[in-house]
Amino acid sequence: MPTYDYHCKECGHQAEITQKISEPALETCPKCNKKAFKRGPGGGIGLAFKGSGFYINDYARPSSEPSEKPSSCNPSGCCPCNKNTN
Repeated sequence: MPTYDYHCKECGHQAEITQKISEPALETCPKCNKKAFKRGPGGGIGLAFKGSGFYINDYARPSSEPSEKPSSCNPSGCCPCNKNTN
C-alpha cells in the first residue's frame, strides 16, 4: 500500500498515512476537524529484490583475477590435470 503525505491548509498539521490506492483521500483534519486536509504524493516504500535473477546474484561480471593453478600441476608444462597447457 502506498504512503501519502497529508497537510492541513488551516492548522498546518502534517501526517503520513498509508492507504490503498482505491481508498478516497481523507478530507477532514484529525487535529482541527476542518475539511482542509489535502493529500500529496508520499515517499512510498523501498523495493527489495531478493532471490536469483538479479544483478547482484546472477549477472555480475566474473572476477578479473586469474584463477590459481592447482598445486599438483608441474611447472615444466606436463600436467596430469590438463589445466597447464603450455
